[in-house]
Amino acid sequence: MVSALKMIKMSEQLSFKLPIKVARGRDAFFVSEANKNAVATLDDPENWPQGKMILLGPKACGKSHLLEIWLSENKAKKIDPLRCFDQPDTGARIVVDNLQELAGIPPAETRLFHLHNHLQFTGGKLLMASSMAVRQAGFGLPDLLSRLEGTSCAKIDRPDDALLHAVLLKAFMDRQLSPPPAVLAYILKNMDRSFDAVNNIVTQLDVRSMSTKRPITRAMAASILA
Repeated sequence: MVSALKMIKMSEQLSFKLPIKVARGRDAFFVSEANKNAVATLDDPENWPQGKMILLGPKACGKSHLLEIWLSENKAKKIDPLRCFDQPDTGARIVVDNLQELAGIPPAETRLFHLHNHLQFTGGKLLMASSMAVRQAGFGLPDLLSRLEGTSCAKIDRPDDALLHAVLLKAFMDRQLSPPPAVLAYILKNMDRSFDAVNNIVTQLDVRSMSTKRPITRAMAASILA
């Protein structure tokens, strides 16, 4: 796992503009108190109750990044129940992202229900990710709801300072931006303590920097955070 210090040094080396390239490997994922239990759970699928797990956490907390790691390391396949698909092979490992977006869409709920049953019958593994609790999502198919409510959750908590710092650094690095450490410290001190806020702030600073053709400064950050 990459350290926050290493990410700082890497970010300071970037001084030119390139297209956004999101790092999705394990080495680019920062583990802290807020997500270490979820990471450990995903690393041990053989002990998942009934061979299934829901990765639960707020938006932009790194769920999709963890899914990409799990897909790669487990030779898994990603399925979107919003579209038709063939049932996977015996013992397959399957990922379903944005679980909450399937709620209230009967065809998608039905496909997920049959996928769930198929994987349990054939000894597969099912990893789902959601930004809200199953009951809050509004699933309408009773049999599917009961199965989802009976699924264990690996939870990513609200970010601690170490994780928020790392996520902010990575967001800048993905956009090939390298604001001074003092600007990073100012942003961390004054921003909302959420993963979603990181993406919003970095996106706005990127747009402002490009439109004005000026580097990111504390004054620029302050105008956005005001």
